[in-house]
Amino acid sequence: MSLVLQPEAPPLRRDSSGALRVGNSRVLLELVIRAFEDGATPETINQQYPTTSLADLYGVIAYYLRHRNEIDAYLGEREQQAREVRRRIESSQEDLAAVRHRLLARKPVLAA
Repeated sequence: MSLVLQPEAPPLRRDSSGALRVGNSRVLLELVIRAFEDGATPETINQQYPTTSLADLYGVIAYYLRHRNEIDAYLGEREQQAREVRRRIESSQEDLAAVRHRLLARKPVLAA
């Protein structure tokens, strides 16, 4: 019996927002890569994100190790998008000091 080698696509899929997710789970690629870079094993990552399969995690990490430049570029884009969203949210919110002042003004004074 001879083994037939077949190419496999990485277990990644792009969701409707453009984010890469692992296998059929909702786990983001950046979460897996960050955990791996922090020293977590695929088994540990699987414990953190049990909706992923161990085989998919190994496949994603192998793909990352073979395509580090492309994945790092993708992660950089995602970080930039996150910064832009954070900036938009912060610019649309009022000053939190003013909110705190209003809340404290509503606080009933306790009689001694």
